[in-house]
Order: sequence, then structure tokens, then C-alpha cells
Amino acid sequence: MAIRTKKNQVDKNDYAKIALLQVWKKEWWRALIPLVLFSLPAAIAFSWWWVAAAVLVTVLYVLVRSAQVMGVTQMEQSSVLFERVNYEIDQRQILLKRNDRECMALQWDMIDRVTQNKDSYFMYLKGPSADQLPGGFKGWLAKTFNVPVFLHLPFRIFNSPNDLKLMDSLLRRKNFIPTEASKVA
Repeated sequence: MAIRTKKNQVDKNDYAKIALLQVWKKEWWRALIPLVLFSLPAAIAFSWWWVAAAVLVTVLYVLVRSAQVMGVTQMEQSSVLFERVNYEIDQRQILLKRNDRECMALQWDMIDRVTQNKDSYFMYLKGPSADQLPGGFKGWLAKTFNVPVFLHLPFRIFNSPNDLKLMDSLLRRKNFIPTEASKVA
């Protein structure tokens, strides 16, 4: 009782836009930190140089963080996210199949959360656990500035409305999307 989809390929630019939107929705306040810190001297002894430096450092931070998110599309490890694949989804796993012989399996415990919008599902993969991260400052950086990695499954890749209902039911059983009873309550 597996759900088989049509072939689909996620565009790298679309993926980057969605990932950037996710990151900046969550981390917009971090861009204010360099702005405030470099503006403090201007509050004591005003100079346009301090204001210009604060704006410049903030813009640099935004550019570096955005480049980090965009870099996911260029890494070899994430190339499978942007290949033309079809999905086979069942109770045990999600198979990303390039062809009949080549596939990659994702277990359901590798999925952190699933969001649904009007025309697609987004399945966000879990980040590395604490014991998989390096220690010290590098581990803190990796944990703090992680990039969301997700699968984008548009509704149009499902072969029938019945497959879409089956997918919805499977996600409810796995507690990734709310059940109808909890939506009403």
C-alpha cells in the first residue's frame, strides 16, 4: 500500500527562496544585534561614521547568512534534493527513486515536521543531534546557524486524489499534521 508519485524536480532557485524565507522569518531579530551594537557609540558621541558602520556590518551579516543558506543548493550532499525523482511513500519509509536501480531511503524518524500549504507538503528533515555535532564553538555555530533542509512535494505529483487522501491519512497517523478532531477543537 505504497503511494507512488510522478517524477518531480525541485528548482534550486525556488528551494533557496523558500529556505531564505524560512530562515529570515525565524531569525530576523539576529540582524538587529550588529545594528544595535555598532550604533551604541553613536548614542554617546554621535557621528555618521558609527551609523554607517552599523548599517554596513548589518548588511554584511545578512549577506553572509543568506549566502550560507544559498550554499545548500551547491553542496554535493544535497544534490539528491534537486534531481528528478519520484517518491514511493509507505508506513516504513520515503524512497526517492532516480530510476529502478538507484534510490535513497528516508526513514520517518528522520522527518522533524511537515507543513502543508494550499498546494504542497514540506517535509523538514531533522538536523544533527548533539552527539553528532563538533564540540565547543564550532558545535555552537553549527547548531545556531543551521539551514532548513526539506522535501517539497507538490500535490500535482500525486497520481490521483485518492493518493493525496492516503498521504494525508499517513501524515495524520504519524502525527505530522493535526487530525480533524484537533482542528475543530
